[in-house]
Amino acid sequence: MFTGIVEELGEVVAANPGATTRLTIRGPLVVSDAAEGDSISVNGVCLTVTGTAGDTFTVDVVAETMGRTSLRDATRVNLERAATPQTRLGGHLVQGHVDGVGTLLERTPEAVVRIGLPPELARYLVDKGSITVDGISLTVVE
Repeated sequence: MFTGIVEELGEVVAANPGATTRLTIRGPLVVSDAAEGDSISVNGVCLTVTGTAGDTFTVDVVAETMGRTSLRDATRVNLERAATPQTRLGGHLVQGHVDGVGTLLERTPEAVVRIGLPPELARYLVDKGSITVDGISLTVVE
């Protein structure tokens, strides 16, 4: 579980495609206490750490996840460590199971963001409910 409060902007330093895509991501803060098997939210996707080295960590991403997320084109990614019982829940409870990719339609100076989403996902949104965009927890206005 995550909160949708991004801790750090990371950088994808290597992407090795195959049956799964292995990503190596630089994120000094989130890797500082990471161990193999830990969960880290990468652009909102719950991924399992397969290794760490210095200020980087690696994750394996299956084709289904690459196809349903923004990870396939990402070079900079939002990072958040998994919530613990001691974590302040400043955002929303977020699972990190991504259902699709939206399109940014508008962003106003008043911090209103309009996002288009696949029609089959619209039924899951409710006014005052929450959604994440690239791992950022947002409240649905309408």
